[in-house]
Amino acid sequence: MTEKIKKIGVMTSGGDAPGMNAAIRAVVRACAYHSIECIGIYRGYDGVIEGDYKSMDARSVKGIINKGGTVLKSARSDDFRTKEGRKTAYDSLIKSGVDALVTIGGDGTFTGALIFNEEYNFPVIGIPGTIDNDIFGTTHTLGYDTALNTVVEAIDKIRDTASSHNRLFFVEVMGRDAGHIALNTGVGAGAEEILIPEEDLGLDRLLESLNRSKQSGKTSSIVVVAEGDKIGKNVFELKDYVDEHMSHYDVRVSVLGHIQRGGSPSCFDRVLASRMGVKAVESLLEGKTNFMVGLLNNQMELTPLEQAIKGKSTINLELLRVSDIMTT
Repeated sequence: MTEKIKKIGVMTSGGDAPGMNAAIRAVVRACAYHSIECIGIYRGYDGVIEGDYKSMDARSVKGIINKGGTVLKSARSDDFRTKEGRKTAYDSLIKSGVDALVTIGGDGTFTGALIFNEEYNFPVIGIPGTIDNDIFGTTHTLGYDTALNTVVEAIDKIRDTASSHNRLFFVEVMGRDAGHIALNTGVGAGAEEILIPEEDLGLDRLLESLNRSKQSGKTSSIVVVAEGDKIGKNVFELKDYVDEHMSHYDVRVSVLGHIQRGGSPSCFDRVLASRMGVKAVESLLEGKTNFMVGLLNNQMELTPLEQAIKGKSTINLELLRVSDIMTT
């Protein structure tokens, strides 16, 4: 498709993240600014296939910049994984006059967009929305900053109980494949130990660290654990191991779960979403496709979708060193 873009569709897919609504708002208003029609697509790729569309203008997105979740709803689509499903999606978009797509989500969302572009030469731009911050090509994904603040606030409250009862708390945070949330919140909340997938601490070293804390006079401890940490099968196995070897600790587990994905987005995420939405629309109008918008060196940059999908976000080694010093 090389003709002038007159109508852009925007959708959210995969897991929700704070800031998605702010990004939707930015896309809609950037379209209005450039005199382009905008169509909101409900329920991700399922909505593309089923033609679940709604025309959106600048006024239709008022009052959503501060809301968590996504007003366009989100879903993972099995049908879009098939050639038949993607053909139906293409026909639906063409019938509705949609010339390009802005897809907000993670690597699954981007994979679908990339395949769709390869099959139908349909212009697509991705905006990274996931609290895990595990997408290559951006220092921050939408929702990550908000999740950090939510987790730190929760740990601060847990520490009150830990201190009052001389308890050791294992606090599990999201991060199946990446330890960004655990590392940053662990440092920010003053955790005694941080367990992440990128660094195999080992059970013996964990016990040594906890013993050092005990000998230094600490009567309570917080250990932040990324859900993808490789030390034990899960956080409850870690608890059982410490219970067995350190009977002087009253060990508890707190799994923060989906509370990390909800809530009003932080100012940082609202501003980031606004910048990304404008950049996505203007990139499409400039004829660019198959890119993801990202934040690099505080500038909006484009990364090829294939790179964003296949590349690996790296843990901040300097912060890892800081965490080792802070937990001494």
